[in-house]
Amino acid sequence: MLPFEASRRLTGANLFFAGTAAQLETSGIAVDEGLLTAWRSHASRARAHLGWEREASDRAGHAGLVARVHAGGASLALAAPVDALFTATEVNEWALCAALLAREGERWATLETELAASALEDAGDVASFIPPVLEERAALARFAVLAAREARPPLRALLSAASARGLPHVLDDEILTLGAGVGGTDFELARLPGPAEVPWEALHEVPTALVTGSNGKTTTVRLIGACAEAHGWGPAASCCTDGVFLGAELIASGDYSGPEGARRVVRERRARAAVIETARGGILRRGIAVTRAQVALVTNISADHFGEYGIDNLEGLADVKLSVAAALARGGMLVLNADDALLIGRAPALAQRFGKTPALGWFALDDDLPALCAHRARGGATCGVRAGRLRLHHGGATHDLGAVAAMPLTVGGSATYNIANLAGAALAAAALGIPAEIIARVFARFGAGIADNFGRLMRFERAGVRILVDYAHNPEGLRGLLGVAEHLRGGAGRLAVLLGHAGNRQDAELEALASTAASFHPALIVVKENEAHLRGRTPGEVPRLIHAALLRAGMPAAALQLRMSELEAVQAALDWARPGDVLALPVHAAAARTAVVSLLSAPPP
Repeated sequence: MLPFEASRRLTGANLFFAGTAAQLETSGIAVDEGLLTAWRSHASRARAHLGWEREASDRAGHAGLVARVHAGGASLALAAPVDALFTATEVNEWALCAALLAREGERWATLETELAASALEDAGDVASFIPPVLEERAALARFAVLAAREARPPLRALLSAASARGLPHVLDDEILTLGAGVGGTDFELARLPGPAEVPWEALHEVPTALVTGSNGKTTTVRLIGACAEAHGWGPAASCCTDGVFLGAELIASGDYSGPEGARRVVRERRARAAVIETARGGILRRGIAVTRAQVALVTNISADHFGEYGIDNLEGLADVKLSVAAALARGGMLVLNADDALLIGRAPALAQRFGKTPALGWFALDDDLPALCAHRARGGATCGVRAGRLRLHHGGATHDLGAVAAMPLTVGGSATYNIANLAGAALAAAALGIPAEIIARVFARFGAGIADNFGRLMRFERAGVRILVDYAHNPEGLRGLLGVAEHLRGGAGRLAVLLGHAGNRQDAELEALASTAASFHPALIVVKENEAHLRGRTPGEVPRLIHAALLRAGMPAAALQLRMSELEAVQAALDWARPGDVLALPVHAAAARTAVVSLLSAPPP
């Protein structure tokens, strides 16, 4: 068995570097400093042989090589040119395998044969296939041939010319896009022009914001997009877990919070602004597709998706989210949540990590939080709540954005997580150049209609039963939703909750979700199958685990029901409810959410 999982090409800023790289995950081997030192030594010699040592290392003292040890082994990454990433994955695999062979030759005697068999299986052109070898001189000669085959000098020339002009680009396996939105144009990689043939005067960027975090990303994207459109930049292009949009027009449905969504937004020729949700999975699998943004925002960090791609703790997750800082243009702003201790603690390391410290904007629920006061004293931008009003401090001026309780998105001030989303979005919009009075006007109306923030904190009333439909998908998100439900209940009526999860969550995450739900002592929990997101689990497995966790958390069996689809679970809660009750319904699959909204919007029978 090979000692690594499939290698990945990181085609943009990532957890390890501000530029392109190759990464692999070790598998089934013990990782110690001796092995990492040998890996670095082999990889460094290969990079030098190929001339890659001139590539920016992005991390002081790392010379283009980063090893990150985690619970499952190690992530090994090496910086490489954009037109050498396939070769770089093979260099990375060789460096690890050669290090293992040198240390434990007998154990790895068949490694070269296995490596060659695996490479042949993945080879696109068998006729030109050169089998991997572990002997160093032969391996380096092979890499030189592979790098020469992969090299695209015209691509490098165009990217260099674009960078010199401050132009963004996005790239996939077939198309290079220079500029963005109304100021962009596409070129086929097979027929790239020379720099002198590009109509540079017609190309430009559009105001661009990247949004990441554990919760609130989609809501924040929509808020910034609404501000951009109200400012006259509309229609703004955006992407999120629900799809790709041009204003209210749905261009593509599905989860587009990764690189593909970012590319589609940048390539939307009608767009005069771009707001891009940037999820952790896309950053870890491929890197950040966008090379230049005026604003990057991190909403918060909370436990979610542990165990995937070598991320098994909050610190690692924070580092992934903070990768968006590498895509900021000169003079751009990184907007962070000052109520999040991890972000406060890890922000100072950005200078060492990426070789630059962006301008920071901090937001919090309390405008008088010491961290915000200190940042304002240094001339920094902040946003927070004082005396019930949202206050934006930007560009040396203070702006009153209005009473928080009057902003529909806050449900009378009870949705504190949406207050945080509003504060972060205000800073991001201001950093893009949107005037405070326009931000205030948007915040005064946004969330009053279902279409404003579809799938997030949608409110319905049916025969005296108040209903919340939301996307809450982790303990922190669920806690916020149930806090709003309790506010609406006001100590009267009963509370019912839907509870389910995607199959790619660890058992401990299911336990934490169940514990959070039980802590609110609902009269009913309908445990549901998230049938659209089994993700490796057998049907019924996740509901059984959650049901058992709820019993351990003290929920009586009589208060639990089980349904094998999201729509059936919603119907069970509706059948149970009576006037005065409040139903908190996290619905995760897009099709189920649409069906639920249609059901709840229909006139009563």
